[in-house]
Amino acid sequence: MNRLGPMLGLIAAALLLGACATASDRAGAPSAPVVDTSHGALRGTAEGGLRVFRGIPYAAPPVGALRWAPPQLAAEWDGVRDARSFGPACIQPPVPAASLYNDPPASSSEDCLNLNVWAPEGAENATVMVWIHGGSLRIGASSLPMYEGSHYARRGVVFVSLNYRLGPLGWLAHEELSGESPAGISGNYGLLDQIAALRWVRENIAAFGGDPANVTVMGESAGALSTTYLMVSPEARGLFDKAIIQSTNVRSFPELNEPANGMPSAQQIGAELLGKLGAADIDAARALDAQDLTDRATLAGFAPQGTIDGTLLPRQLVDIFDDGEQAQVPVIVGYNAHEYRPEGVPGVSMPAPEAYAARIATIYGDLAPEFLRLYPASEGVDALLDATGDGIFGWSGERIARSQAERGLASFFYVFDYCYPSARARDLCAFHASEVPFTFGNLGAEALPARWPVPDGASDRAVSDAMLDYWTSFATDGRPRSEGLPVWQPYGTRQNYLRFTDAPEPGRDFKPGMVELHDAFAARRRADGHSWGLRIGLSAADADEK
Repeated sequence: MNRLGPMLGLIAAALLLGACATASDRAGAPSAPVVDTSHGALRGTAEGGLRVFRGIPYAAPPVGALRWAPPQLAAEWDGVRDARSFGPACIQPPVPAASLYNDPPASSSEDCLNLNVWAPEGAENATVMVWIHGGSLRIGASSLPMYEGSHYARRGVVFVSLNYRLGPLGWLAHEELSGESPAGISGNYGLLDQIAALRWVRENIAAFGGDPANVTVMGESAGALSTTYLMVSPEARGLFDKAIIQSTNVRSFPELNEPANGMPSAQQIGAELLGKLGAADIDAARALDAQDLTDRATLAGFAPQGTIDGTLLPRQLVDIFDDGEQAQVPVIVGYNAHEYRPEGVPGVSMPAPEAYAARIATIYGDLAPEFLRLYPASEGVDALLDATGDGIFGWSGERIARSQAERGLASFFYVFDYCYPSARARDLCAFHASEVPFTFGNLGAEALPARWPVPDGASDRAVSDAMLDYWTSFATDGRPRSEGLPVWQPYGTRQNYLRFTDAPEPGRDFKPGMVELHDAFAARRRADGHSWGLRIGLSAADADEK
């Protein structure tokens, strides 16, 4: 008897049933989305009505001879590239484990110029928002869970987050590098990365359902500073239509070639760093391991920052805003009520009241009585910390809002002053970056650094929903609003602002006298040949050094 025939029949039937089951499973599951870009096709993931693409290269790897060079076009690829996982973060130093901001990325590499896109399924000509992360131009990544963009995408936005070169790899200026440049400039490589990413967005975002003619660039802290750089850079004109600036500063920055405002030139700073690294020239520095270079530069005190090079950053930021030469686009700008309170400032302590008054008199002269009215000794060291936050972030944000208003450009000023319960329990109210989870809707412990106080109540979610509404509506049509909540009036001549606390509260002239004090002090510092707007009011020594 031939038993092989029935056996083959059973095998065939089993294979047929398996094939049917597989086909059925595929039919019931969303298929992986594929889009075509200028460099090739990408395969992402379908996530609950969203199409998500991660780790998309927007420029060539900045390695080898391209270390400290403007970003170059990414190579095209054949077939379909996998875009289901985040790309590596840019090289960065470790953060102390005890820091509130210790949130290391999963991986890092010098080959890090990638971005991510969250898009609603079926989107067409949707609002586009582009996020630039913070981290002192030294740390951070677009892949951090706090910056997950799904809450924006579920509001109909095509949301983009990007990496850019950090630390010395992104912000080193040097005479040899200027000699390599056709424009005769160096530094600002991280800014050039951001501009390259915005060009990629303009060229490709329509493939994801976004409107390249309605792009809002946004960021917090170093990301807000980067957004401010983009506002003043001629190279970024036309690449975005609105800006959201969360805690920026328009303090003095080093000039490329010459010492100015009490600071060495950016090229001098770069030459000093190479000396500390033991690198005889730029070729030797390019041969150094990227992580080792970054770690050693950090230990040597290198502070990444923009360079006033006459081209990318034509003049000091405050001068450009004062003269109304920034990008003529609507702006949301603001800061947090207690920026410096979570970890304070190293070396700052509160003296006895008499010594405090004497110290402030030494620094501020005839402005001291107004300083002491705004920041009295009775508030202890918090007075100095709040003076620093106001003098950097509050003053800078107001200068931008004022410049916009004086030229008939829309600007909406805010103060984040929400003290959510878990933050209040640790005396961490409205600290630096504490608004970011609320603007993203990512409030769970899984989205936050390990030491961050976790927002976990209904009131926290209500504040987050309101901020998401205001941010998204502004990006859509330039009018920030949330149904059933107060109208956010433009800053204008009445100095209107919105205070985010348990519920949004409209107001006028936040902290009367604060802006005038810091205006006068910054002008005096500048007239005396010093830098301005940085750590002001901390000590007589700081005033002398800066």
